[in-house]
Amino acid sequence: MRTHTVTDSPLGPLTLVAEDEALAGLYMTGQRHRPPEETFGERDPSRPVFGRVAEELEAYFTGELTEFGIPLALHGTPFQRRVWEQLRGIPYGCVISYGQLAERLGQPGASRAVGLANGRNPVGIVVPCHRVVGSTGSLTGYGGGLERKRHLLDFERGLREPRGLASHM
Repeated sequence: MRTHTVTDSPLGPLTLVAEDEALAGLYMTGQRHRPPEETFGERDPSRPVFGRVAEELEAYFTGELTEFGIPLALHGTPFQRRVWEQLRGIPYGCVISYGQLAERLGQPGASRAVGLANGRNPVGIVVPCHRVVGSTGSLTGYGGGLERKRHLLDFERGLREPRGLASHM
């Protein structure tokens, strides 16, 4: 059974989607590849999973949490799920390139496919797809927009004044 709620964050409103007691979606306003609202289920902010997700997000955005522990229900192709699992292994404050991620998967020629799977990540922030950059270190692609990606990376690097992001988008 899917349900959803909306919570506020430094990146603007986040739509949280739960499947039973696991997080199945975390979507930003205007996010590319955001599923239609009707797939999110009934709005029910009272679900315990949403309280746990909100607590972990608050701890993350205050700098107290560097790794999420909430249960996830991720649906995608086997390749996408492998990419998303690898994303979870990128340490807080670090970045790797799409090519490095493809190498970690044992498919060094699959950087473009890795990028496509990365862009379909249904739980951004929690599964840190923002930590993947271009081969030259450039910020390329992010479903929530490059300004949000820059904000998250700057925040994780400990920069107190993230560049180029208004308080809420």
